[in-house]
Amino acid sequence: MKYVLLLLTLCSFRLYAQDKTVQGLKSESSRTITKNTADTSKRTWKTGGAFNLNVNQGTLSNWSAGGDKFSLSLTSLLNLFAHYKHGRHSWDNVLDMAYGMVNTTSLGQRKSDDRIDLVSKYGYELNNKWYLSSLLNFRSQFTKGFAYPTDSTKVLTSNFMSPAYVILSLGMDYKPNETFSLFLSPITSRWVIVMNDSLAAAAAYGVDSGKHVKMEVGAYASINWNKKITPTTNYKTKLDLFSNYRHDPLNVDIFWTNVLTVKVSKLINMNVSVDVIYDNDVPSVKSDGSSGGARPQIKQVLGVGFLLKF
Repeated sequence: MKYVLLLLTLCSFRLYAQDKTVQGLKSESSRTITKNTADTSKRTWKTGGAFNLNVNQGTLSNWSAGGDKFSLSLTSLLNLFAHYKHGRHSWDNVLDMAYGMVNTTSLGQRKSDDRIDLVSKYGYELNNKWYLSSLLNFRSQFTKGFAYPTDSTKVLTSNFMSPAYVILSLGMDYKPNETFSLFLSPITSRWVIVMNDSLAAAAAYGVDSGKHVKMEVGAYASINWNKKITPTTNYKTKLDLFSNYRHDPLNVDIFWTNVLTVKVSKLINMNVSVDVIYDNDVPSVKSDGSSGGARPQIKQVLGVGFLLKF
């Protein structure tokens, strides 16, 4: 009889423990989980970029139609971006770098593309489309640039930081969607920099003779549109306009870049870029290397090659 009572007591304790365990699990499953207000793990940065490399090579041997025995062209384009958004604060950063060269038997090595363009823009959201913004833009190139009066002579026309353009601006930014933005500023400072002594002595790019920096104050507008036209086609354009209040304000400086990219396969694409520049203070370079009047500068590059996005 004692053994029976002991067995019943143990079974009662076991059933009670199981019942408490089940109640605890039910209570845990019905508990409401809320986000800790001190948790800062929310992603506020978006970063990435794309690298494009185009290579073309040709060789001729006893070719009756004529031409260079050897030719090699290479163009590269690197685009990096870092965008920050938290509450009403936004900070957009974009860096575009391009470089290209052509090497032929008869002409040797010559540059076909060279660009550094950095834009950093901070905005405070006033409503869902308008931002009070400040903008910093730096634009220059990597290496020396030359004009070629003849096949055997060349004249230096540019270099790194010769010229360089620095823009510091405060204004309003209109962004109705993620693909389009319009920045307007009535007060903008622009510095034109020519660090090369020989170019500065020749008063290149509007800088006073013998000086390396020229400061300008004026109005500034920047239009940006980056649109995926089809699943395989993307168009990106940037138009910058600047009017110098102190000198010929009606002669507006234009810097316009366009890039059309067509995806051929996962890693192969075709791209066409067209750049248009007009600056009333920058004279054109004639075929003999001498200076002429200000004219629109146009550059077009077509390439098919390797594309890596990250």
